[in-house]
Amino acid sequence: MSLFKDTLRSDQSLFMNELALDYDFLPKLLPYRETQQHYLASCIKPLLANRNGRNVFIHGASGIGKTAAVRFVLRDLEEETDEVHAFYVNCWQKNTSYKIIIDICEQLGYRLTHNKKTEELFEIVKGIVNKKCAVFCFDEIDKVEDLDFLYSFLEHIFKKTIILITNHKEWIDELDNRIRSRLLPEVVEFKAYTEKETQGILKIRAEYAFVPNVWSEDAFALVCTNTTALCDIRAGLFLLRQSGLCAEEKSSKRILPDHAKTAIERLGSFTTKRAEDINLEEDSSLILSIIKEQGKQKIGDIFKTYMGRGGNAVYKTFQRRIRKLADSNLITLEKITGGAEGTTSIISYNDAEKKLTEF
Repeated sequence: MSLFKDTLRSDQSLFMNELALDYDFLPKLLPYRETQQHYLASCIKPLLANRNGRNVFIHGASGIGKTAAVRFVLRDLEEETDEVHAFYVNCWQKNTSYKIIIDICEQLGYRLTHNKKTEELFEIVKGIVNKKCAVFCFDEIDKVEDLDFLYSFLEHIFKKTIILITNHKEWIDELDNRIRSRLLPEVVEFKAYTEKETQGILKIRAEYAFVPNVWSEDAFALVCTNTTALCDIRAGLFLLRQSGLCAEEKSSKRILPDHAKTAIERLGSFTTKRAEDINLEEDSSLILSIIKEQGKQKIGDIFKTYMGRGGNAVYKTFQRRIRKLADSNLITLEKITGGAEGTTSIISYNDAEKKLTEF
């Protein structure tokens, strides 16, 4: 018996463009972030008149469209003019001044970077960029190990807009005064999508990705409800793709509720895989295991347990590792103000599988 006998033929696939379910895919329209996009554009517009732009600090939870909105604005800018350089740098991947400058050199098409120091490369970037204007977007800015590059751009690039993106509103409060006084950013908060907005976003992605009319209403509703519960569009894209794959595995020409339920069951392994992909340091793994064991606890109590189990990081380093776990949606941070202890953070383990069984 052939293992592939019941497989749908290529001309019977439920998918029309599976790449549309990648988180990095940028649709022609980006709904529900129009206000933020117009505001970002207004901060950049002075550059089109050869004047200095305004800097922007963007914060909000992961998976709610911060990066997509900025990339959408930068795409529009590049289509509008050749007189403004537009740079996007992911600081999770490029987390030092040297790596960031190398990335910008590559975006400029400058390849002669071998054996050059950071300062030399910056002088090259400065010489090219200052002939025009520039927008610099530094995503996941809280992941950088040093901020020398940011000071250099603020001080030596003449006409620019600098956009900083992070999940953490408080990051900017920890900036060195010499940087903060030069940055003086506009602050833009991104809030979680509502259930209706989540449904609208997933509907647009499904229209790009799937053959028309393959989704049953009940199956799609299941995906939307669970995505809203997780407050993360990335989880919804995963569920859309997995539901389609489940249907194809069953040689079904429609995506039915049972296929969506199977996809939801697979979401637990997706969360686990994401944790593995982060390549957690041994110390961070210890912190995560403590949080998983203890349940909802104050950050100070978790730090005490961590120290008692042989942890050797100082409190500030411990806080950075907590933020990295939160960025990866492995834990939840809840800030509590007031009370005898003043402001503190309550930390809990994110059990996606448990959360989804409530539906």
